[in-house]
Amino acid sequence: MSTASVSLRPGAVLADLLPASRVRDIALVVGGAALTGLAAQIAVPVPGSPVPVTGQTFAALLVGTAFGARRGFLSLALYALVGMAGVPWFAGGTSGAGGASFGYVLGMLLAATVVGALARRGGDRSVLRTAGSMAVGSAVIYAVGVPYLMAVTGMSLGAAVAAGLVPFLIGDAVKAALAMGALPAAWKLVGRRG
Repeated sequence: MSTASVSLRPGAVLADLLPASRVRDIALVVGGAALTGLAAQIAVPVPGSPVPVTGQTFAALLVGTAFGARRGFLSLALYALVGMAGVPWFAGGTSGAGGASFGYVLGMLLAATVVGALARRGGDRSVLRTAGSMAVGSAVIYAVGVPYLMAVTGMSLGAAVAAGLVPFLIGDAVKAALAMGALPAAWKLVGRRG
């Protein structure tokens, strides 16, 4: 199947441009988990918050969008399970499920699935659609991460929002801007090759 026919097929995501095989899917899932683990090592502490700014949110949303819902979910599930098993590849080289930021990991698992489903509906083909997909993905991460932060730390809703959402909005906007440029550009590049 040529690149042009795959890129024009409804419901295609960028990963579908690679020749289909079980080996491809396994490599993508393992690679997506590894990318997320590597990106989590880019961690900057936020004063007054137990949650650092990391690259893992960008990686999780990028993996979901580029791989689709199923492979995105499996990549982030592998990332979460391996980190829970003790591999120190959560933010700042941590592991385990008990930390204040683990809710964000769970949120990323759901967000990768949601943005992957949106990408299959064209949510990564234009700047505006990509912005919308990234905003929805970020909202899903916070919808899980902030309540988990409240439960683990005993913070009130206001305190959890102040410590676990507000300080990250500018970084999320920067990450969304990167995705808004990269994903539609990748589709345009693929279209020119076809």
